[in-house]
Amino acid sequence: MRRRLWLGAAATLPLIGFAITSGGAVPAGAASSGHSAHAASMRTTGLAAGNPFCKRLLSKRLAASSGAYMFCFGAQPNGPAPPHAPVARNAGAPANVNAASFAEDVSPAGVRLFGQSETSIAASGPFVVEAWNDATSFASACPSPMAKEEGTGFGFSANGGKSFTDLGGLPNAQCNKGLFGGDPSVAAYQVGGSTYFYISSLFNSPTGEGLSKIAMDACKVVGSGPGATLSCSQPITVGFSTQCQKFKISSTQFAKFCSFVDKDFMAIDPARGRLYVSYSDFLIKQPFASQVELAACDLGNASGGPGPAGGTPAAPVCKNGTPPVQVSPKFFQGKPYFVVAQPDPRGCLNEGAYPAVDPATGVVYTAYEYNWETDIFLPSCFGAATPTADVMTATPLSCLPLATFAACGGPKARASVPVTSLIAAFVPGYNRFPVSDFPRLAVSDRYGTVSMVWNDTRFHPLGDILLQSFHTASLGPVQAQPVVLDRPASGGLHMLPALRTATAAGRLDVTWYSRATSTTALTNVAGALGVNPLTTSTPASNVQITNVASNWLTNNSDIVPNFGDYTDAALTTTGTAPYVGSTLYVAWSDGRSSVPQPFEAHLPG
Repeated sequence: MRRRLWLGAAATLPLIGFAITSGGAVPAGAASSGHSAHAASMRTTGLAAGNPFCKRLLSKRLAASSGAYMFCFGAQPNGPAPPHAPVARNAGAPANVNAASFAEDVSPAGVRLFGQSETSIAASGPFVVEAWNDATSFASACPSPMAKEEGTGFGFSANGGKSFTDLGGLPNAQCNKGLFGGDPSVAAYQVGGSTYFYISSLFNSPTGEGLSKIAMDACKVVGSGPGATLSCSQPITVGFSTQCQKFKISSTQFAKFCSFVDKDFMAIDPARGRLYVSYSDFLIKQPFASQVELAACDLGNASGGPGPAGGTPAAPVCKNGTPPVQVSPKFFQGKPYFVVAQPDPRGCLNEGAYPAVDPATGVVYTAYEYNWETDIFLPSCFGAATPTADVMTATPLSCLPLATFAACGGPKARASVPVTSLIAAFVPGYNRFPVSDFPRLAVSDRYGTVSMVWNDTRFHPLGDILLQSFHTASLGPVQAQPVVLDRPASGGLHMLPALRTATAAGRLDVTWYSRATSTTALTNVAGALGVNPLTTSTPASNVQITNVASNWLTNNSDIVPNFGDYTDAALTTTGTAPYVGSTLYVAWSDGRSSVPQPFEAHLPG
C-alpha cells in the first residue's frame, strides 16, 4: 500500500456521493488509478462511478472510515505476509474464539478473500452477536449464497460465546439497489420475553450511485438453547445524506452528488424502548466540513408492542429528518432529525461520533473528535484556535421526541478535552494512515458520571489510554486531568479503546490494542476492569484478553485498515434495571492466523 505524508494544502473539492438521474454513463477517467482499476474489475465502486468524495480519499486530501474505503475502492490487497515464528500463548488469558469461518471467506467463483475488521459485539443471556467488515463481498455478485455480497458480515453464538456460527452477510433481498458496506455497530435488547439484536452499517448503492445511508437489520432470537437461531429483517434506513448538488455531464445526462454519511454507532435506552444512532455527514457546502447527526428509533413499549411512533422490537421506526429536496436549480437540501455538532466554519472535521444513554433520565450523551485528520492536512486547522479535542455533549430526553425532528436546536451542555493525537503516526503493520483518537463513552448512575476514554500521546509518543469523567448534570470535569489506564507505561503502543456501559456497580470495563514496547509489532488486547469513574490514579494492574499475540507485520488483507479503526466491548444486556449483566464480551480483529479475523473473548465484568 502507498504510504506517504500528504501535508500539502488541501484542494477544495466537495465531499459528495453520486447518482445518475438521467442516463447511465460513468464519467470518463473515473477509474484511473491502479488500485481503483483492480477494484472496478471486481465490482463497481464509488471511485469508478466518479464520486469526488472517493477522489479525495485517493488523493490523500481526506480520511474516513474503513466502510468508506470499501465503498470507494473495493478490495485493496496488501502483502504477501512473510513467514514468521510462532508466538507464545499468554498464560491466564480467557479463551479466544474466532466468530467467523474461513469457509465463508470464499466467493461463489471460488476466490478466497482475506480480512475481516472493524468488529462490534453485543450479548443478552447466552446469545451473542459479533459483526465485522467482510472482504468476501469484494468478489461476490448480487445475490450470492449467504449474502456474501454484503460488506457487513456477522456471527451468532447461542452458548455464551464459546462458539459461533458465521451467518455470512446481513440479509438484504434488494442488493441490486443497496448494499451494506461495513463499519458495523451491534446492540442487544431484551423485552417481552424475547431477545433482539440490531446491526447497523453504512449502506450505499452497489454502483456507487445514490443517497449515502446508514441502515440496520433488526434480528430476533428464534428458539432456545443450542438450537437457537437469528431471524433478521430487511434493511431499515436510519440516516441519509442531507445535501445534494446536480451537475450536467452531457446534453442528456445529469449527476446528483450527495453528502456522505459515515461512522455509525448505536446506543439503546432500554427503559424507554429507544435506539439512538450517531454518525457524521460530510457536507458539500464547505470543503472538508462535516456535522455530527443523531437519529432516534422507536423499539416499542415495555411489553414489546407498538410504541409511540408505531415501532416494535422486530420492526423499529426511525426518526431521521427529511431527505434532500430541490431548493434551487442545482442544489438539494434535507434536514436531519438532530444535529449534535454543526460544521466548523474553517472546515475542521467532526468525526468518530459515539453515543451513550442514561437509562435513569433518558439523557443522550454523544462524543466525537474535533479536527481529526484536518489537523495535519488543512492549513486553516493547524493553529492554536483549532486544537484537536474529544468533545462531550448532553441532550435531555425532552429534546428528543419520536417525531420527524428533535425539539431542540442542539445539545444543552458541551465539554471538551484536548487530545495530543496519534494521527501522524505510521503504526508498523497497520496498513492505513492516519490512526484515530475517537472517544468511547459510558454512563454510571451509581457515581453520577459519564466517562470518556481515548488514546492520547501526551505522556508517551506511542500513546496511552486516557479516562476523563464528567458530572452527568453539568458535564463539569471530575478529574483535574485525565487518568492513564494502561500499565505498565512502557512506551509501547496503546490505541483504539472500547467502552460501552458501566457495570451494575457503576464501574467501567475498558479494553484496547496494546504493544509491550515501542520496538515490536506483536499486538495484544488488554484491559482495565472495574475502574471507578471517579479515580485519579492508574489502575494497579491490567488484564490480558488475547491468549496469543498477533504480529501485524505478517498479515495478508484485502481490506483497509487491516485491523479496523475501532474495537468493541459490551456487557450482557438484561430486561430489568440496571439492564446489564455480569459478563463482559470483547471483540477485536485478530491476526494470529496471518489473516485478520473477528475474535471474541468473555470474562466476568
